[in-house]
Amino acid sequence: MKVPAHIAIILDGNGRWAKAKGLPRKAGHVQGAKNVETICEEAYKLGVQYLTVYAFSTENWNRPQDEVDALMQLLRNYMKTCLKTAAKNNMCVRVIGDKSRLADDIKASIAQLEEASKNNTGLHFQIALNYGSRDEIRRAVKSIAQKAVQGEISVEDISEEMISNELDTLGIPDPDLMIRTSGEQRISNYLLWQLAYAEFYFTPVPWPDFNKEELVKAIEVYQNRDRRYGLVKEE
Repeated sequence: MKVPAHIAIILDGNGRWAKAKGLPRKAGHVQGAKNVETICEEAYKLGVQYLTVYAFSTENWNRPQDEVDALMQLLRNYMKTCLKTAAKNNMCVRVIGDKSRLADDIKASIAQLEEASKNNTGLHFQIALNYGSRDEIRRAVKSIAQKAVQGEISVEDISEEMISNELDTLGIPDPDLMIRTSGEQRISNYLLWQLAYAEFYFTPVPWPDFNKEELVKAIEVYQNRDRRYGLVKEE
């Protein structure tokens, strides 16, 4: 079975899942956070090497303040849980996105988690927090421009590889498969550069209900795609 080395997921539908059950939106986010650990374990068992999830976008700050506050508290709790999970499952965790807007205690927890898990050799798990791909590319372009102004590089030196090396995902292979749950069929400013050759899979299943069986379905669809790069079929 050919399994994608890197799967990226947009975790959508927590709020709608909760509403359908007559629960507050916060309950959906709590259940969604629990499901992340489950899918990490199942993905690794299936042979996935890298898993990247879209947890909080740059646009999510525009949600009602009480929901944002609840998400930030959930994030605080999740960082503690993830520290234990990473140790238990030999998981290497990395947070991508602009961390500058996050509270100091959250930034400290992220640093602790990344440092504690950096040498783990199991699943490479990336969490996109305060992440927006346009913002990521803007920051990359700004960094390259500064190097050009300072005379460190010339305009002719700028290549796709140089741009990739300035992105948050430096050292991480591009996703082979992107999954979005809960029925929406757009990528919402997620990994625009990195998803250039990825296969897309959209499912109506909300994230809290996305389980091993649904993950296998997505991988099976991926396996049946005719993967080609520049008219050369992937072997």
